[in-house]
Amino acid sequence: MPRVHAVTDDALGEDDLVGLLGRLQRRDVSPAELVDAAVERVERVEPELSAVAHAAYDEARAQARGDLTGPFAGVPTYLKDNVDLRGMPTQHGSRAWVAGPAEADGDWARLHRATGMVALGKSRLSEFGFSPSAEPPGGPPVRNPWDTGRTSGASSAGSAALVAAGVVPLAHGNDGGGSIRIPADCCGLVGLKPTRGRTPSDKRNRDMPVRIVADGVLTRSVRDSALFLREAEKTYRDLRLPPVGDIRRPGRKRLVVGLVVQSIGDRRTDPETLAVVNATARLLEGAGHYVEPIDAPAPPSFEEDFTTYWAMLAAVLHDGGRLLLDRDFDKHATDPLTQGLARLLHRRAYRLPQAITRLRRAQRISEDLYARYGYDVVLSPTLLHPARPLGELEPFAPLADFFPRITDWVGFTPWHNATGEPALALPTGATADGNPVGVMISGPQGSEATLLELGYEIEELAPFRRIQDG
Repeated sequence: MPRVHAVTDDALGEDDLVGLLGRLQRRDVSPAELVDAAVERVERVEPELSAVAHAAYDEARAQARGDLTGPFAGVPTYLKDNVDLRGMPTQHGSRAWVAGPAEADGDWARLHRATGMVALGKSRLSEFGFSPSAEPPGGPPVRNPWDTGRTSGASSAGSAALVAAGVVPLAHGNDGGGSIRIPADCCGLVGLKPTRGRTPSDKRNRDMPVRIVADGVLTRSVRDSALFLREAEKTYRDLRLPPVGDIRRPGRKRLVVGLVVQSIGDRRTDPETLAVVNATARLLEGAGHYVEPIDAPAPPSFEEDFTTYWAMLAAVLHDGGRLLLDRDFDKHATDPLTQGLARLLHRRAYRLPQAITRLRRAQRISEDLYARYGYDVVLSPTLLHPARPLGELEPFAPLADFFPRITDWVGFTPWHNATGEPALALPTGATADGNPVGVMISGPQGSEATLLELGYEIEELAPFRRIQDG
């Protein structure tokens, strides 16, 4: 399949966020020119990618021509369609009702406005973020710009596709089981799931019994992810966590790296993926870091506990949608995965209290890995396999058949949602046919600075591929 991108010699050019901000400061380009270029780009690729849930191009153009303030003033972006942004609908990727415009900004949108970025609209996701591939019944899938026959991952599928295709330099994502890191891996991007509490999340996510969802951004460079966190914590800061600070280069300290290549559940990693991870391990060893193979720290009960908790979230939305979302919500119009997960919870409800207790204990288990054994970070695959062909993860099969397809692909990411620890996906390699494959580095709570410093080092030693380079 051919690649699809919109990178051209316009106002956006080939710059990442840092590059665009430099040009804005020098007045080489204006916010209006950036937004106009982004609109032209998205209109060029959207027919093939199907990444946009709601377009607000006229509003974005008007905003770009007004008074803008903030560190990223005038930079075009998208918000994922599961956070409230005043004046735009929040549809959560579902056909179960028709959402009206949000009356107020959610917590993430308030941070977005403080940065001065200009929202072109909302990006598509899988229904309520439950599937790792955005392939909704009755609608087009979100396609991968690197190979339109493959998934762009989920649930932050639309955001990843738009950043990878060069429409915008960064876009919002949130991650409750890998939903920043999965699409980053599929689309050749940098995706950081922050520490629990590092960034603001909307109230529904904060009120979870186990707060598994973290909000962040998808970018094309480590420096963009570092810059976003630096500026975000000037607006929002959790005082229980050490500040990330201004990370602009690799760290000097040589690290002890735990290498995990077998996923939770002891599933086998794809040979091409394994080769990329091992190559990154050798790269780190060559740079003076100490790399040691270790087992995944999760207990045998983790996969069933996380699945039970995931099913509880689906049941709450499926059964309580009329109260939580809209009085016209029709649970029968939700997709088969949401319905199957809700039924699973009904069968497993008696297990839920113990599952929640064990998931809360995951943080202590992981803390012990770092404190007792002296590891600074863990290196692993992000996914067990590269981006899957479209159709493999359509949510139509019975849950007993469909769910193993998910867990056989997404074996590494959910652990960090339970522990609340940060994890950074990096696009370090490719398959034989040129599709992105990456690695994930994770660390103890509050260790984003270490992850970003190591990410800088990896990017310098093995520069990331660009979609426009063929």
